[in-house]
Formats: sequence, C-alpha cells, structure tokens
Amino acid sequence: KKAGLALNTAAIPCVGMLIAPPRCAATTFEMAIAPWFGDAIGLLPFSVAFFAVVLLLTLKPTRIIDVVGKVLTPLLVAGIVVMVIAGIVNPLGPVGAPETDTVVADGVLAGYQTMDILAVVGFSILVQESVRAAGYDEKRDQVRVTARASLVACVLLAVIYGGLTYLGATSASVVPHTVSQAELITMIVWKLMGEAGVAVLGIVVGLACLTTAIGLCGATADYVERITMRRVSYRTALIVVVVAALLICNLGLTNIIALASPILSVVCPPFMTTVVLLLFRKHLRGTWVFKGAALAAVAASLLLTVHDLTGAFAFVEAAPLYAYGFAWLLPSLIGGVGGAYFGSKASVNFAADLRADSIRPRADEASRKLINCTITMTLLPSIAHESGDGGAITCASFAMVGSRIRGISPNRRKL
Repeated sequence: KKAGLALNTAAIPCVGMLIAPPRCAATTFEMAIAPWFGDAIGLLPFSVAFFAVVLLLTLKPTRIIDVVGKVLTPLLVAGIVVMVIAGIVNPLGPVGAPETDTVVADGVLAGYQTMDILAVVGFSILVQESVRAAGYDEKRDQVRVTARASLVACVLLAVIYGGLTYLGATSASVVPHTVSQAELITMIVWKLMGEAGVAVLGIVVGLACLTTAIGLCGATADYVERITMRRVSYRTALIVVVVAALLICNLGLTNIIALASPILSVVCPPFMTTVVLLLFRKHLRGTWVFKGAALAAVAASLLLTVHDLTGAFAFVEAAPLYAYGFAWLLPSLIGGVGGAYFGSKASVNFAADLRADSIRPRADEASRKLINCTITMTLLPSIAHESGDGGAITCASFAMVGSRIRGISPNRRKL
C-alpha cells in the first residue's frame, strides 16, 4: 500500500504541477506569443496572466473547457498529419547522418518527457469504462473493442511520431541547431506552411495548453484533497499548485525540459516495470514481485541519473543495455525475482492485497480524474532533432480513440 501510494504520489506532481503545467505555459509563450511579439511581452507577465486565467477557470469550472478540448484535440492531430504530408511531399532538406552516437538512448530520454507511461494506467481505466458505458458488458466484446481502439491508437502514434521524426531529420540542414524545441517546430511550420500556418498553430496550441493546464492543476488539487482526507482543502492545494507552476514556468521552456529529464529518468522506469508486470498479474502471487522490481528500478535509475549528472559512477556504463538507455532493466528483473522469492510464502494473493488497501479507492478516484483531464492534452514541447518526440500527442491519439469508443453503440458492434 505505502509503496504504491508513494509511486503514484511521485507521478502526480510531475504530471499535474512540476512539469506539465509550467511547460504548457512556456510552450504557449514560445509558440503563440514570441513569434509575433518578440521581447515586447516577457515570459513573466505572460505567465502571470496565463496562470491567473487557469486559477479563475479552475475555481469556477465551465463547460467551455471540455468543448474546446474536444474540438482542439482532433484539429491539432489533423494539423500535424497535414504538416507531415507537406514535409514528405516537399522535404526541407536531405536526411543526414546522426550527429550523436547515442540516438536510441537520447530517444528514450526524450520519450520520458511525454510522461505517457505515467498516465497509461489511468488511460486504460478510462478506456475500459468507456467501453462498458457503450454497452459492451461481455468481457470478450470488451477485449475485442479495446484491441481495435488500441490498434487505431498505434497507427496514429506511428504516423505522428514517425512523421515528426522525419521532419526533424530533414530540418537538420536548414534549421540552426541552437534553437529550442518550440522554435524548432515553429520554424518547420513556417517553412512548410508560411505565416498563416504558424498563426493557426500558435492559436490551437495556446488554447490547448490552457485547457490542459486547467485540467491538470484542478485534478492535482483534487488528488491532494482526497489523499489527505480533506485536511488540505481543494482551494489551498490549487493555489499552491498554480503558484509552483508559475514559478517553474519562468525558468523557460528549455530549462524546464532539462529540469524534468533527471526527475522522469527516475520516476518512469518503475512505472514501466509495473505496467509490464501487470500483463502477467494472473500468474503472480502477491505484490512482492511488483515491489521488488519497482524498488530495484528506482534504485538503479537513481544511480544512473546521478552518474549522468556528475559522472561519479563510471562502472554503470558497463551495465547491459546502458548504451540504449535501459541499464535499469537487469536490476529490475533481479529485484522482481528477489521479491517473488521473499513473497513466495505469503498467504495473501494479489487480489486480496488490493482489497485490503483502504486508501486505494480514494487514490484511484482522484487519479482517474487527473488522467481524465489529461485526455485534452495536445502538444507538449518535447520535439527534438534526433527523436522527433511528439510530446503529449499520445494523449491526443487516445482522446480521439476515447471519443470514438464513447460514440459506439451496441447496435454497431460489427463496425
């Protein structure tokens, strides 16, 4: 119970306060304000106005947030698809050789910036509930519909991530390597679609980031209120979240991404390990396997991150898969085996452990609300030259899939 709560509580601030909301504001500034006003409007006054609106609309929610989110999500995805097609028809330049020897590892680290793995469990719950609400009560039907939705999401992700990777690769010879991630995508859009494309992109991304920040800040405050059993009020938690996001936002987009990198490098591996183990939960007795694997992943990731920052532990470079960014995998496997061994004599099984967790319903309900808000997430600025990272495009894809599932009726199951 305590380990799961700690892991979940480590993820919530990342998604809802320390990284995503500040990055939303900084992204809006660099993609919707800076290209047109330059230094005339600074980040500080803009961020104060941005989070004032976030605070106001979070304290007094309105349906416009849901409507805007539902409209902007497919609009942004469609816009990116058009941009990718334009980049394929008229390439910006040739695809050159990689400028780094650690392309895979860089791609893994950039992938952490999307924070998809931190939201995957919540998304799975949301998709499952949507399938049930659509009238699919039989488990076999639920599996079939979910599999189809997952296939659609997979195709969309492949198109978007692959397309952005291609655009990033072709832009290497025409875009200066010193530009930030937001400047990179803005310059690519300008070269492919002109000023009109940059204007449309700025408006859509700005509104989408605003709705995202509103949902994440509100849901995080709700999580804090629930997990503390109302000892911390929603209003108090919301003010703390918004102020913290405001302060972090003024570090600038590039610094926010740099700050997020070591945090996510420690937080993401245990989540990845847990998600994979959940696929085999029917064959696992008790929760010791999860605890051992996750704890080992945290310990290994922490050691690797400290080495990346300081170079203090050179021996970790000899670990298997280090060059690919997965040096924590073997320690996690060993931790899982060790957990299975020490928990082999436990009389309480996995399901019983979950039923006995009195705090789980509150945490699950708050977490589900948080993830539901992230459905409206669109573009977070993690687009890099090497990886073409699509930020929260994953969330956009799931939002489209989720909306399709909600629109399916039992009478149309053959579609």
